[in-house]
Amino acid sequence: MLDVSDEVRAEIGDEEADRLLGGDNAPGTYDCTSCRTPGDSERERTSTVLFVGEETAVLAFAHAACIPSQVVPVSEEQLQGAVRSITGGDAGQPGGEQAPGDLPLQAELGVTSGLLLINGEVQPSLVVEPLVPIARPGTNGPVDVFLELLNEQGFAPVTAIDQLPDLTPGWSVLLVTGKLHAVLQPNANGGQPIAWWQAHQPMQVADEWRSAVNKTGRVLVYAAPVGTIGQQPREDLLREALDRAAASGRLVGAAMPLAGT
Repeated sequence: MLDVSDEVRAEIGDEEADRLLGGDNAPGTYDCTSCRTPGDSERERTSTVLFVGEETAVLAFAHAACIPSQVVPVSEEQLQGAVRSITGGDAGQPGGEQAPGDLPLQAELGVTSGLLLINGEVQPSLVVEPLVPIARPGTNGPVDVFLELLNEQGFAPVTAIDQLPDLTPGWSVLLVTGKLHAVLQPNANGGQPIAWWQAHQPMQVADEWRSAVNKTGRVLVYAAPVGTIGQQPREDLLREALDRAAASGRLVGAAMPLAGT
């Protein structure tokens, strides 16, 4: 009942993959790394999910209905924290357990997908807004430097929504079987891209959004400081909020190619 994708097999090797499929190293019961509910590899289809850092890899398991077997690049710091928790080295975690899917991110970000009409063409977009003010790593703030940090990573100020952002080298949007998984950023050490933002569980996007992505081959990613955009129930209201943020100098953007399917 275990699925091991070709990309996971390539990472762990044929011998380990065959042991998993043969039941020698099968997990039995597990907590799904996607939806966080219990699973049983002996009773239901189960996906192997390999989280890969620069030097470390962690094999996790998920319901096949939640996520297909795949390799997910994350930062080495995130993986090391998970390993310490899993082995009981992190006393701050009850029972010393933490699923790889619960790897801590540097900041909690809200991400909204939407379609924007720009110069007569429908553009697939993501709007990113942190839930709290963002301080520079290693400091306690209180200045919110979210836009400043993104400018340093290649995002550009957006003064009007009718001007399409430029492609940002090394960044991409990971879509797997039609669901949004992550926004990937370049690896400072030159390895595989790492997750800048990763969904707590794969995020469903509208069929129209996927169709637009398939047509353009890229996603427009806009970001604003906490409290700038808010939760907008309709795309026209989202556009109005983006227009206001751009006019006030509180919006940056980048175009990113699609990674995955």
